[in-house]
Amino acid sequence: MGSRQPFVLRLAGHMAVLVALLFGFAWFLAQPGHVATVTLFGLLAIAAAAALWRAVSRSNAEMTRFATAIRHEDLTQVFRESGQGSGFDTLGATLNAGIRRLRDHRAAEAAENRFAATLVDEAPTPILAIDADGRVELSNKAARRLFGQAKGTRVADLGVYGEGFVAALTDVVPGDRRLCRVTIGGLPQRAMVAVTQVERLGRLWRIVSVQIIQGELDAAEVATQADLVRVLTHEIMNSMTPVTSLAESAVSIMAEIDKSDDPAIGDARIAVETLARRAAGIMHFVESYREFSRAPAIAPRRFVAKTWADELARLYRAMPVGERVELVVSVVPDRLQLNADPELLSQVVLNLMKNGGEAASEHDPAPRVSLSIEALPLDRVRIMVEDNGPGVPDQYLGEIFLPFFTTKRAGTGVGLSFARQVVLLHHGAIRYAGEPGGGGSFEIIL
Repeated sequence: MGSRQPFVLRLAGHMAVLVALLFGFAWFLAQPGHVATVTLFGLLAIAAAAALWRAVSRSNAEMTRFATAIRHEDLTQVFRESGQGSGFDTLGATLNAGIRRLRDHRAAEAAENRFAATLVDEAPTPILAIDADGRVELSNKAARRLFGQAKGTRVADLGVYGEGFVAALTDVVPGDRRLCRVTIGGLPQRAMVAVTQVERLGRLWRIVSVQIIQGELDAAEVATQADLVRVLTHEIMNSMTPVTSLAESAVSIMAEIDKSDDPAIGDARIAVETLARRAAGIMHFVESYREFSRAPAIAPRRFVAKTWADELARLYRAMPVGERVELVVSVVPDRLQLNADPELLSQVVLNLMKNGGEAASEHDPAPRVSLSIEALPLDRVRIMVEDNGPGVPDQYLGEIFLPFFTTKRAGTGVGLSFARQVVLLHHGAIRYAGEPGGGGSFEIIL
């Protein structure tokens, strides 16, 4: 309103002058002998009309420039705010304020977009964007780190990570989720795939988040097993402790009263001694399993894989099985380093080598065990322990890592369970990789 009043007054003044000049022009035109006066009034009328046109068109020009700047997103335009008069100073200030507000809004929107982009890019969960044609974009660092090895930009190109993963990306509908298997860096893992749908630049995109949950599932399974072992061993030991004590007391009493002259007393003494031995054996058995429920603490550090493997070879060859079963060691590359707890990992690998050597010595006339360590993509490392023994029968493959399960006559069933615990503490995986009839093979990926 402040800019409108001066402009209206100026416009009214121009129109009044123009009307007066036109009236004078018409009046003198009707009077003979006033040619010069008519000419003067005509020229002045033309000048007044031009001034009126400039006054009207100037504001239109400023508004047109403002609208053009907005249309072309040119927020660098500046309008004069002083020395204009007739309200044009206020008009220029108003237009500049509008430009500044739009500029501030764009800056805030850009900052918000950068924040959202950074949030997505730094999210630990891999995020993929898939358009209607099956073209895939790896939308953040986690996705590029895990799936950047794929050669191509189509869903089918992600088949190197597992057919189940491709099926999940293809079949899961927006708003749903699916559990699938994905192989990353040679390590098969379970993952939860969730899908949502958004519109982007007029096209529908499926936004897929891939959450690797293998570590959580394994940790929960081991924790459940450990809790079960803890409860069972506690109850068994509570029940067996008085039995063991009474059996030992009975052995002492029977030793005193057995004079070797009564066969019945001698038989009773043998029975009591057998009972005491079995009770003590059960107590020892249960005590050994209590160690399974105590997860070891790891102290990881970097060390040279070849030096570590050579030390394992020396320890293996010092064992009785190592004297009769050949060992082959391979480390690629020579300067490969591991980031792990060398002591705990040594227990795991050495036990696998020992078991493989024992199995091979009973199966093949030329028994052999091999230890190989190699680098994998994504800074992972594979440790393989193989032998030319009979391998693990198919019916036992789902049970070999369970606590207390063993196929060895003198086995305790703790070794592979402990190995799995240690590997999971390193955020890795262990699996049986042998083929039927092709010897035993255990794969550890860290």
